[in-house]
Amino acid sequence: MKVSLVTGCAGFIGSHMVDFLLKKKHLVYGIDNLSSGKIINISHNFKSKKFIFFNKDLKHFEKISKTIMKIDFVFHFAGNGELIQSIENPYSYFKNNALNSALLIDLIRRRKYKVKKFIYAASSSCYGLSDIKTSENVKINIQHPYAFSKYVGEQAVLHWGKVYKIPTISIRIFNAYGPRSRTTNVYGAVIGVFIKQLITKKPLTIVGDGSQKRDFLYITDLCDAFYKAAISKSKNEIFNLGSGKPQSVMSLAKMIFNKYTYLPWRPGEPKKTHANINKIQNQLKWFPKVSLKRGIKNVLKNIDWWNDAPLWTPSKIKKATKNWHKYLG
Repeated sequence: MKVSLVTGCAGFIGSHMVDFLLKKKHLVYGIDNLSSGKIINISHNFKSKKFIFFNKDLKHFEKISKTIMKIDFVFHFAGNGELIQSIENPYSYFKNNALNSALLIDLIRRRKYKVKKFIYAASSSCYGLSDIKTSENVKINIQHPYAFSKYVGEQAVLHWGKVYKIPTISIRIFNAYGPRSRTTNVYGAVIGVFIKQLITKKPLTIVGDGSQKRDFLYITDLCDAFYKAAISKSKNEIFNLGSGKPQSVMSLAKMIFNKYTYLPWRPGEPKKTHANINKIQNQLKWFPKVSLKRGIKNVLKNIDWWNDAPLWTPSKIKKATKNWHKYLG
Protein backbone atom coordinates (compact mmCIF):
# COMPACT_ATOMS: atom_id res chain seq x y z
CA MET A 1 0.00 0.00 0.00
CA LYS A 2 1.26 3.47 -0.91
CA VAL A 3 1.59 5.90 1.98
CA SER A 4 1.14 9.65 1.53
CA LEU A 5 1.64 12.61 3.85
CA VAL A 6 -0.57 15.65 3.21
CA THR A 7 0.30 18.82 5.10
CA GLY A 8 -2.41 21.45 5.39
CA CYS A 9 -4.85 18.60 4.95
CA ALA A 10 -7.89 20.52 6.26
CA GLY A 11 -7.47 23.41 3.87
CA PHE A 12 -9.19 23.86 0.53
CA ILE A 13 -6.60 22.12 -1.66
CA GLY A 14 -5.21 19.75 0.98
CA SER A 15 -8.62 18.31 1.86
CA HIS A 16 -9.41 17.57 -1.78
CA MET A 17 -6.00 15.92 -2.14
CA VAL A 18 -6.86 13.67 0.80
CA ASP A 19 -10.11 12.67 -0.95
CA PHE A 20 -8.23 11.98 -4.18
CA LEU A 21 -5.56 9.83 -2.52
CA LEU A 22 -8.08 7.79 -0.52
CA LYS A 23 -9.86 6.98 -3.78
CA LYS A 24 -6.49 5.75 -5.05
CA LYS A 25 -6.32 3.41 -2.01
CA HIS A 26 -3.44 5.23 -0.32
CA LEU A 27 -2.90 5.28 3.42
CA VAL A 28 -2.99 9.01 4.13
CA TYR A 29 -1.42 10.82 7.07
CA GLY A 30 -2.77 14.35 7.33
CA ILE A 31 -1.45 17.17 9.47
CA ASP A 32 -3.08 20.56 10.04
CA ASN A 33 -3.06 23.00 12.95
CA LEU A 34 -6.50 24.29 11.86
CA SER A 35 -5.31 27.90 11.93
CA SER A 36 -7.04 28.38 8.58
CA GLY A 37 -8.13 24.85 7.64
CA LYS A 38 -11.55 23.61 8.71
CA ILE A 39 -12.31 20.31 10.38
CA ILE A 40 -15.51 20.04 8.33
CA ASN A 41 -13.35 19.73 5.20
CA ILE A 42 -12.02 16.35 6.33
CA SER A 43 -14.57 15.04 8.86
CA HIS A 44 -16.25 12.88 6.22
CA ASN A 45 -13.04 10.80 6.11
CA PHE A 46 -12.73 10.18 9.84
CA LYS A 47 -14.44 6.79 9.57
CA SER A 48 -11.82 5.60 7.11
CA LYS A 49 -9.07 3.44 8.58
CA LYS A 50 -6.82 4.72 5.81
CA PHE A 51 -6.90 8.35 7.00
CA ILE A 52 -4.95 9.32 10.10
CA PHE A 53 -5.24 12.95 11.17
CA PHE A 54 -2.86 14.92 13.38
CA ASN A 55 -4.19 18.24 14.67
CA LYS A 56 -0.69 19.64 15.06
CA ASP A 57 1.59 22.37 13.75
CA LEU A 58 4.43 21.34 11.44
CA LYS A 59 6.94 22.21 14.16
CA HIS A 60 5.62 19.18 16.06
CA PHE A 61 6.00 16.80 13.12
CA GLU A 62 9.34 15.42 14.30
CA LYS A 63 7.64 13.90 17.34
CA ILE A 64 4.72 12.65 15.24
CA SER A 65 7.05 11.15 12.65
CA LYS A 66 8.35 8.64 15.19
CA THR A 67 5.01 6.82 14.80
CA ILE A 68 5.25 6.81 10.98
CA MET A 69 7.51 4.13 9.58
CA LYS A 70 7.04 4.79 5.88
CA ILE A 71 6.18 7.70 3.60
CA ASP A 72 6.11 7.27 -0.19
CA PHE A 73 4.79 10.69 -1.20
CA VAL A 74 4.74 14.09 0.49
CA PHE A 75 2.18 16.66 -0.66
CA HIS A 76 3.11 19.92 1.05
CA PHE A 77 0.22 22.41 1.14
CA ALA A 78 0.59 23.77 4.69
CA GLY A 79 1.20 27.50 5.03
CA ASN A 80 -0.45 30.89 4.89
CA GLY A 81 -2.22 31.98 1.73
CA GLU A 82 -3.62 35.47 2.22
CA LEU A 83 -1.80 38.14 0.22
CA ILE A 84 -3.05 41.13 2.22
CA GLN A 85 -2.26 39.52 5.56
CA SER A 86 1.28 38.87 4.34
CA ILE A 87 1.78 42.62 3.91
CA GLU A 88 0.73 43.13 7.52
CA ASN A 89 2.62 40.13 8.97
CA PRO A 90 5.59 39.48 6.67
CA TYR A 91 7.76 37.54 9.11
CA SER A 92 4.92 35.22 10.12
CA TYR A 93 4.44 34.39 6.44
CA PHE A 94 8.16 33.87 5.92
CA LYS A 95 8.28 31.50 8.88
CA ASN A 96 5.19 29.50 7.97
CA ASN A 97 5.74 29.30 4.21
CA ALA A 98 9.53 29.34 3.82
CA LEU A 99 11.15 28.15 7.04
CA ASN A 100 8.57 25.45 7.73
CA SER A 101 9.07 24.04 4.24
CA ALA A 102 12.80 23.73 4.92
CA LEU A 103 12.01 22.22 8.32
CA LEU A 104 9.75 19.59 6.76
CA ILE A 105 12.05 18.43 3.99
CA ASP A 106 15.01 18.42 6.38
CA LEU A 107 13.05 16.15 8.70
CA ILE A 108 12.32 13.86 5.76
CA ARG A 109 16.10 13.80 5.19
CA ARG A 110 17.02 13.14 8.82
CA ARG A 111 14.38 10.44 9.33
CA LYS A 112 15.72 8.73 6.18
CA TYR A 113 12.27 8.28 4.66
CA LYS A 114 12.86 6.96 1.17
CA VAL A 115 10.19 9.13 -0.38
CA LYS A 116 9.46 8.59 -4.03
CA LYS A 117 8.45 12.25 -4.43
CA PHE A 118 8.17 15.43 -2.39
CA ILE A 119 5.63 17.75 -4.07
CA TYR A 120 5.68 21.42 -3.08
CA ALA A 121 2.61 23.58 -3.70
CA ALA A 122 4.17 26.79 -5.02
CA SER A 123 2.50 29.96 -6.25
CA SER A 124 2.43 31.67 -9.62
CA SER A 125 2.57 34.96 -7.69
CA CYS A 126 6.38 34.73 -8.00
CA TYR A 127 5.96 35.96 -11.60
CA GLY A 128 4.57 39.28 -10.34
CA LEU A 129 3.02 41.56 -12.94
CA SER A 130 3.74 39.32 -15.91
CA ASP A 131 0.77 39.57 -18.29
CA ILE A 132 2.11 37.23 -20.95
CA LYS A 133 1.61 33.52 -21.42
CA THR A 134 3.93 32.51 -18.61
CA SER A 135 6.36 29.62 -18.91
CA GLU A 136 8.54 28.31 -16.10
CA ASN A 137 11.60 30.24 -17.30
CA VAL A 138 9.96 33.68 -17.15
CA LYS A 139 11.92 36.06 -14.91
CA ILE A 140 10.88 36.03 -11.25
CA ASN A 141 9.34 39.39 -10.29
CA ILE A 142 8.17 39.27 -6.67
CA GLN A 143 5.77 42.02 -5.58
CA HIS A 144 4.74 41.18 -2.00
CA PRO A 145 5.71 39.11 1.08
CA TYR A 146 3.37 36.23 0.26
CA ALA A 147 5.02 35.68 -3.13
CA PHE A 148 8.46 36.01 -1.54
CA SER A 149 7.72 33.47 1.20
CA LYS A 150 6.34 30.90 -1.23
CA TYR A 151 9.26 31.33 -3.62
CA VAL A 152 11.87 30.93 -0.87
CA GLY A 153 10.03 27.82 0.34
CA GLU A 154 10.14 26.43 -3.19
CA GLN A 155 13.84 27.10 -3.56
CA ALA A 156 14.59 25.48 -0.19
CA VAL A 157 12.73 22.31 -1.18
CA LEU A 158 14.46 22.12 -4.57
CA HIS A 159 17.86 22.77 -2.98
CA TRP A 160 17.42 20.03 -0.35
CA GLY A 161 16.22 17.74 -3.12
CA LYS A 162 19.28 18.39 -5.25
CA VAL A 163 21.87 18.10 -2.47
CA TYR A 164 20.36 15.19 -0.53
CA LYS A 165 18.96 13.28 -3.53
CA ILE A 166 15.31 13.65 -2.51
CA PRO A 167 13.09 13.57 -5.63
CA THR A 168 11.26 16.90 -5.54
CA ILE A 169 8.80 18.76 -7.75
CA SER A 170 7.45 22.27 -7.34
CA ILE A 171 4.08 23.07 -8.88
CA ARG A 172 3.31 26.77 -9.32
CA ILE A 173 -0.46 27.01 -8.97
CA PHE A 174 -2.29 29.79 -10.76
CA ASN A 175 -5.94 30.38 -9.69
CA ALA A 176 -7.44 27.27 -8.11
CA TYR A 177 -11.14 27.17 -7.23
CA GLY A 178 -13.89 24.77 -6.25
CA PRO A 179 -15.99 23.68 -3.26
CA ARG A 180 -14.35 24.51 0.10
CA SER A 181 -12.33 27.37 -1.40
CA ARG A 182 -11.62 29.84 1.34
CA THR A 183 -13.65 32.87 2.25
CA THR A 184 -12.24 33.94 5.59
CA ASN A 185 -12.08 37.01 7.78
CA VAL A 186 -9.18 38.08 5.57
CA TYR A 187 -10.21 39.37 2.14
CA GLY A 188 -9.07 36.91 -0.52
CA ALA A 189 -10.08 34.62 -3.38
CA VAL A 190 -12.56 36.28 -5.72
CA ILE A 191 -14.88 33.32 -6.35
CA GLY A 192 -15.58 32.80 -2.64
CA VAL A 193 -16.27 36.52 -2.24
CA PHE A 194 -18.69 36.44 -5.19
CA ILE A 195 -20.53 33.35 -3.90
CA LYS A 196 -21.21 34.89 -0.48
CA GLN A 197 -22.41 38.08 -2.16
CA LEU A 198 -24.74 35.97 -4.30
CA ILE A 199 -26.16 34.20 -1.23
CA THR A 200 -27.00 37.55 0.35
CA LYS A 201 -28.25 39.03 -2.95
CA LYS A 202 -25.61 41.76 -2.83
CA PRO A 203 -24.01 43.11 -6.02
CA LEU A 204 -20.75 41.37 -6.89
CA THR A 205 -17.78 43.64 -6.17
CA ILE A 206 -15.61 44.10 -9.26
CA VAL A 207 -12.12 45.56 -8.87
CA GLY A 208 -11.37 47.85 -11.81
CA ASP A 209 -13.60 47.22 -14.81
CA GLY A 210 -13.45 43.42 -14.60
CA SER A 211 -11.36 43.08 -17.76
CA GLN A 212 -8.45 41.57 -15.83
CA LYS A 213 -8.04 37.90 -16.64
CA ARG A 214 -7.25 34.98 -14.37
CA ASP A 215 -6.21 31.43 -15.20
CA PHE A 216 -8.82 29.53 -13.19
CA LEU A 217 -8.27 25.82 -12.54
CA TYR A 218 -10.85 23.50 -10.99
CA ILE A 219 -9.77 21.58 -7.91
CA THR A 220 -10.13 18.05 -9.29
CA ASP A 221 -7.87 18.94 -12.21
CA LEU A 222 -5.34 20.30 -9.73
CA CYS A 223 -5.35 17.11 -7.64
CA ASP A 224 -4.94 15.01 -10.77
CA ALA A 225 -1.87 17.05 -11.74
CA PHE A 226 -0.28 16.67 -8.30
CA TYR A 227 -0.90 12.92 -8.38
CA LYS A 228 0.57 12.55 -11.86
CA ALA A 229 3.63 14.50 -10.70
CA ALA A 230 4.00 12.18 -7.71
CA ILE A 231 3.94 8.94 -9.69
CA SER A 232 5.97 10.28 -12.62
CA LYS A 233 9.66 9.78 -13.27
CA SER A 234 10.19 13.54 -13.26
CA LYS A 235 12.21 15.00 -10.39
CA ASN A 236 13.79 18.29 -9.39
CA GLU A 237 11.44 20.07 -11.77
CA ILE A 238 9.16 23.12 -11.71
CA PHE A 239 5.78 23.00 -13.43
CA ASN A 240 3.21 25.74 -14.02
CA LEU A 241 -0.35 24.64 -13.32
CA GLY A 242 -3.43 26.35 -14.70
CA SER A 243 -6.09 25.78 -17.31
CA GLY A 244 -4.09 27.62 -19.97
CA LYS A 245 -7.30 29.50 -20.83
CA PRO A 246 -7.56 32.74 -18.84
CA GLN A 247 -11.03 34.23 -18.36
CA SER A 248 -11.95 37.79 -17.40
CA VAL A 249 -13.27 38.47 -13.92
CA MET A 250 -16.34 40.03 -15.52
CA SER A 251 -17.09 36.88 -17.53
CA LEU A 252 -16.77 34.93 -14.27
CA ALA A 253 -19.13 37.34 -12.52
CA LYS A 254 -21.74 36.94 -15.27
CA MET A 255 -21.77 33.18 -14.63
CA ILE A 256 -22.72 33.86 -11.01
CA PHE A 257 -25.01 36.94 -10.78
CA ASN A 258 -26.26 39.94 -12.77
CA LYS A 259 -25.68 42.84 -10.35
CA TYR A 260 -22.30 44.51 -9.87
CA THR A 261 -20.53 47.31 -8.06
CA TYR A 262 -17.02 48.57 -8.74
CA LEU A 263 -13.87 49.51 -6.82
CA PRO A 264 -10.66 51.18 -8.09
CA TRP A 265 -7.91 49.04 -9.56
CA ARG A 266 -5.27 47.77 -7.10
CA PRO A 267 -1.57 48.37 -7.80
CA GLY A 268 0.72 45.36 -7.65
CA GLU A 269 -1.93 43.10 -9.17
CA PRO A 270 -1.42 41.61 -12.65
CA LYS A 271 -3.81 42.47 -15.46
CA LYS A 272 -3.65 38.86 -16.59
CA THR A 273 -2.42 35.52 -15.32
CA HIS A 274 -1.88 32.95 -18.05
CA ALA A 275 -0.13 29.66 -17.41
CA ASN A 276 1.88 28.14 -20.21
CA ILE A 277 1.13 24.49 -19.43
CA ASN A 278 3.08 22.93 -22.30
CA LYS A 279 5.72 21.49 -19.97
CA ILE A 280 3.34 19.72 -17.61
CA GLN A 281 1.28 18.46 -20.54
CA ASN A 282 4.31 17.09 -22.35
CA GLN A 283 6.16 15.57 -19.38
CA LEU A 284 3.27 14.37 -17.21
CA LYS A 285 0.58 13.84 -19.86
CA TRP A 286 -1.77 15.92 -17.74
CA PHE A 287 -4.62 17.87 -19.32
CA PRO A 288 -7.34 19.99 -17.63
CA LYS A 289 -10.80 18.52 -18.04
CA VAL A 290 -13.21 20.89 -16.27
CA SER A 291 -14.21 24.12 -18.03
CA LEU A 292 -14.84 27.26 -15.99
CA LYS A 293 -18.54 27.12 -16.83
CA ARG A 294 -18.83 23.54 -15.62
CA GLY A 295 -16.68 24.25 -12.58
CA ILE A 296 -18.83 27.20 -11.51
CA LYS A 297 -21.92 25.00 -11.88
CA ASN A 298 -20.30 22.53 -9.48
CA VAL A 299 -19.49 25.36 -7.06
CA LEU A 300 -23.09 26.61 -7.16
CA LYS A 301 -24.35 23.09 -6.41
CA ASN A 302 -22.33 23.34 -3.20
CA ILE A 303 -23.34 26.91 -2.39
CA ASP A 304 -24.34 26.03 1.19
CA TRP A 305 -20.64 25.68 1.92
CA TRP A 306 -20.41 29.49 2.05
CA ASN A 307 -23.44 30.11 4.29
CA ASP A 308 -21.29 30.93 7.32
CA ALA A 309 -18.58 32.77 5.33
CA PRO A 310 -18.07 36.49 6.02
CA LEU A 311 -19.74 38.93 3.64
CA TRP A 312 -17.35 41.31 1.93
CA THR A 313 -18.98 44.64 1.11
CA PRO A 314 -17.23 47.42 -0.85
CA SER A 315 -16.56 49.38 2.36
CA LYS A 316 -15.06 46.33 4.08
CA ILE A 317 -12.91 45.57 1.05
CA LYS A 318 -11.62 49.17 0.97
CA LYS A 319 -10.67 48.93 4.63
CA ALA A 320 -9.09 45.47 4.25
CA THR A 321 -6.99 46.55 1.26
CA LYS A 322 -5.79 49.83 2.78
CA ASN A 323 -2.29 48.46 3.42
CA TRP A 324 -2.19 46.96 -0.07
CA HIS A 325 -2.54 50.47 -1.52
CA LYS A 326 -0.17 51.91 1.11
CA TYR A 327 2.74 49.55 0.42
CA LEU A 328 2.20 48.45 -3.17
CA GLY A 329 0.79 51.70 -4.58
